[in-house]
Amino acid sequence: MKKLYAALLLAAVLTAGAASCSGGTGGPPPDGKKLFETYCASCHNSGGNMINPQKTLRVSDRERNGVMNASDVVKLMRSPGSGMTKFDKDTISDRDAEAIADYIVKSF
Repeated sequence: MKKLYAALLLAAVLTAGAASCSGGTGGPPPDGKKLFETYCASCHNSGGNMINPQKTLRVSDRERNGVMNASDVVKLMRSPGSGMTKFDKDTISDRDAEAIADYIVKSF
């Protein structure tokens, strides 16, 4: 019985260690550019904004509107102002939203 318990404990430790090494995601990192093209480019083509030209994705407009970093981009995706589609966690996972936000911050 002690050997079975030790084997189960070892298996649990190894499984937890493997999950922490891979980030627990089970796959390659999401492609922020492709996700942006799927969910965002129809309104934000080339970083612009077809609904409100004062709120482009360019750094100067983002900063003027209080969107300073990728975390702020994700917050805006989750709770946007008028004119922008809300992207909840069921539509875009946190992992994918972060990839999109990183792409926006690095690209525009």
